Amino acid sequence: MAKGLPKRSEDYSLWYNELVKRADLAENSPVRGCMIIKPYGYSIWEKMQAAIDKMFKDTGHSNAYFPLFIPKSYLSKEADHVEGFAKECAVVTHYRLKNDEGGQGVVVDPEAKLEEELIVRPTSETVIWNTYKNWIQSYRDLPILVNQWANVVRWEMRTRLFLRTAEFLWQEGHTAHATREEAMEETLKMMGVYATFAEEFMAVPVLRGVKTESERFAGADDTYCIEALMQDGKALQAGTSHFLGQNFARAFDVKFADQNGNLEHVWGTSWGVTTRLMGALVMVHSDDDGLVLPPKLAPIQVVIVPIYKGEDERAKISEQALKLKEELEARGLSVKYDDRDTQKPGWKFAEYELKGVPVRLAMGPRDLENGTVEVARRDTKEKQVVAIDQVVDTAEALMTEIQQNLFNRSLQFREANTHQVDTYEEFKEVLDKQGGFVRAHWDGTAETEDRIKEETKATIRCIELDRKEEDGVCIYSGKPSKGRVVFAKAY
Repeated sequence: MAKGLPKRSEDYSLWYNELVKRADLAENSPVRGCMIIKPYGYSIWEKMQAAIDKMFKDTGHSNAYFPLFIPKSYLSKEADHVEGFAKECAVVTHYRLKNDEGGQGVVVDPEAKLEEELIVRPTSETVIWNTYKNWIQSYRDLPILVNQWANVVRWEMRTRLFLRTAEFLWQEGHTAHATREEAMEETLKMMGVYATFAEEFMAVPVLRGVKTESERFAGADDTYCIEALMQDGKALQAGTSHFLGQNFARAFDVKFADQNGNLEHVWGTSWGVTTRLMGALVMVHSDDDGLVLPPKLAPIQVVIVPIYKGEDERAKISEQALKLKEELEARGLSVKYDDRDTQKPGWKFAEYELKGVPVRLAMGPRDLENGTVEVARRDTKEKQVVAIDQVVDTAEALMTEIQQNLFNRSLQFREANTHQVDTYEEFKEVLDKQGGFVRAHWDGTAETEDRIKEETKATIRCIELDRKEEDGVCIYSGKPSKGRVVFAKAY
């Protein structure tokens, strides 16, 4: 199980890759850069989906589905957008195969060339705004609040399971509005939804902010984001919400008649989170013994492991354990009773520790005699012996306690690894020796931003929404600055 798992302190990257594989979350696929999400990993993604989807619907959004393929001409209509994604696009040029005349399998039929190439969607703004042109004529048709759960392809050359793959799963929201104010309100609202999900479900504290012009989404006027800090001191962008202005409405000529009969271009937003949230979940909470999962997203919240010798003991313990399982499930907990006789209890303990199950209950003949159960929690590894009639209440209380503890622990880590610097030398020293978030003054120019990135590999993660305006001097150029921004090395 976790035996032989690399230590985080020795090789964080190897630890992460091995843990994802050993905990049965995902594995590499035969297609370079793509991944196979295994059942245990996918069940975590499903819990994420369910929670986020409910939050979308609670804020008035509906799900739809749009095509996987986008005509090449659509991407040409918004100049910034096509420039931003051109290098990552997978292109379909033919629609048929045929048997090779030399008996070497199948080949592309040269006679089956498409009149117009199709792009495998890297994101869906273009095909959706082309659709919205048919859906919107009047102010009465607005707002449109649509989301889709889908897969996308961005032809990444350097990939890592969950964090960066050529194909990944995500949701993408696309909304259309009558006014700038309404679209901006939507953009900020959805960033808030993502932040709430990250903190309340993933137990991951995040910074909320706006991206610099260099880092914003291709085709957007502004990109808002949530940023999380991993245990190795690197940042991870955990969600983005884009204020599109009227850019895509102009590109696809999407207009509406307002209440006075005047034709106006529609205002838009788009926003999304991806399966890279799975990577964040692993990297923020887990340890050298395996996954540590917050109870709200754990596929198995409680596992019951019986300890017995012989069928008589097994039958007696099973009767009590199954009754306990039923009572726990009645409280809304997901419970597994593992009575496999192919593995010893110690092996099972290690397995569920590796898989991050929040609470483990162990029952042996002595427990049955004494009317007790051993209760172990994954986050702190503390154990306690609890009277059997108190186990259900204890397990239920631990769900809340563990969820909160993981958030508090992550928040303390972030605070301990957030630094404020005033000179470039100090900036470089902190990045090299400690990492983490670094708040520093910046002169607001793309040139300075690019030079810092080139020299240190650190990027501006965001300009925090709640930052204090203060006069200062840019750490790099010495030019005036209106406030600090957050730098970090990132995934």
